[in-house]
Amino acid sequence: MTTTGHSHAADLERVEAPGAMLSTTAARALAVLRVATGFVFLWAFLDKLFGLGYSTPSAKAWINGGSPTKGFLSSVDVGPFQGTFHSLAGTTFANWAFMLGLLAIGVALIAGVGLRIAAGAAILMMAMMWFAEFPLAQHTSAGEPSGSSNPVTDYHFIYAVTSVVLALTYAGHTWGLGRAWARLPFVQKNRWLI
Repeated sequence: MTTTGHSHAADLERVEAPGAMLSTTAARALAVLRVATGFVFLWAFLDKLFGLGYSTPSAKAWINGGSPTKGFLSSVDVGPFQGTFHSLAGTTFANWAFMLGLLAIGVALIAGVGLRIAAGAAILMMAMMWFAEFPLAQHTSAGEPSGSSNPVTDYHFIYAVTSVVLALTYAGHTWGLGRAWARLPFVQKNRWLI
C-alpha cells in the first residue's frame, strides 16, 4: 500500500480502465513506433557513414571521403530555395549538422530519452528536407514532372508529426529509458530535456 491508501496494482488498473488516456497496449504500440522511427534515422546515419550499399555505395561513404549532403543538395531542382541548397551541398557545416542530427534523433528515439529535443530536431530536419524536395512543385526547373505525389502530407510531415506524438505521449517510458531519464536531477530541473 502506498501512503495514499492505493496499491500499485490499483494504479495500473486505472491506466487500463475505460476512458484512460493511454492503455498499456497503446503505450506498447507507441514504443514500437518510437523504435521503428528511431531506426529510420539511425539507419540513414549508418548507411551514409559506412556506405552499406543501400542508398550510399561504399565508395561514397563519409568515412571514405564522401559527402552525406552533396549528392542530395546539389541535385535540388525544384522550389525557390535551389540556390541556397546548392550552396550548402557538401559543406563541412551541412555534412556535420546532417549527420549529427540523424545520429542524435535516432539514438534518442530508440533509447526513449530527450524526446522533446529529438522532436524539435526532427521537425527542423524534416522541414529542411521538405523545402529541398519542395513537393508543392509539379515541375522541376527544367520543366520535367517533379514526381511529387502529394504537395503537403508526405513522409517528411509524417516523421515530424510522429516525433511530436512520441514526445507528447512519453513514449520513451515504455520499453525505453525515458522513466529513468526523467528522474535524473538535471532533467528534473530542466523539464524541457524530457
